[in-house]
Amino acid sequence: MSVLIAFLSLAFEAKFGYPDSLFRAFGHPVTWIGRLISCLDGALNRATDSDRTRRLCGLAALAIIVGLPALVAYALERLLLSHVLGLFVVVAFATTLLAQRSLSDHVEAVAKALDTGGLTAGRAAVSQIVGRDPEQLDRAGVARAAIESLAENFSDGVVAPAFWMAIGGLAGGAAYKASNTADSMIGHRTPKHEAFGWAAARFDDLVNLPASRLTALLIIVAAAFLSGVDAKAAWRAVWRDARKRRWQA
Repeated sequence: MSVLIAFLSLAFEAKFGYPDSLFRAFGHPVTWIGRLISCLDGALNRATDSDRTRRLCGLAALAIIVGLPALVAYALERLLLSHVLGLFVVVAFATTLLAQRSLSDHVEAVAKALDTGGLTAGRAAVSQIVGRDPEQLDRAGVARAAIESLAENFSDGVVAPAFWMAIGGLAGGAAYKASNTADSMIGHRTPKHEAFGWAAARFDDLVNLPASRLTALLIIVAAAFLSGVDAKAAWRAVWRDARKRRWQA
């Protein structure tokens, strides 16, 4: 059933995405998780505490951040699957944990902007998906930034949530999304979060490990079916660069 949920949610989200009207009316699970993280960060991350205490508080916060959405999702799935049409409702909820449609739309927008509006339009479009300053990028730099964002988000926005959904159903997908959101918000090497966010950063590294390898494999397989693309070169690049990943200490 978990594999079926993952497969159907990928198909549904690719077709429909997450409508803006729903986002305006109800928000999004990531924004709800973000509010939880901000609350715990404000309550438990005290600058006056020692690094050891802040790491322990960060670990406790991570348990809540990951555990609470997973428990809610598990209860929701069990409740809904007891009804005939419950699977489709579960799939609808599961699509909110994926981002393939929005990722495709944003990267395609960069390509179109470069083709029709030139460098200025391309910089404006790529600024929607990257954190770096696009004003310093030339045309090739804008294209590279979009491709790099596509590769990264293909892993943690599509493959990883689908992978954990296939393993653990809606709860698995929710737990992964919570972990990934925690890493993006508090998993930074800054004075405020280096100790408190250590657990979030390390845990996100671990849960992304299998999906990142699967992502690389999918890209290599896709390259084998595309004209003008060298799948063997893709394999060599993955083998060469995979170990260069910097891990949080």
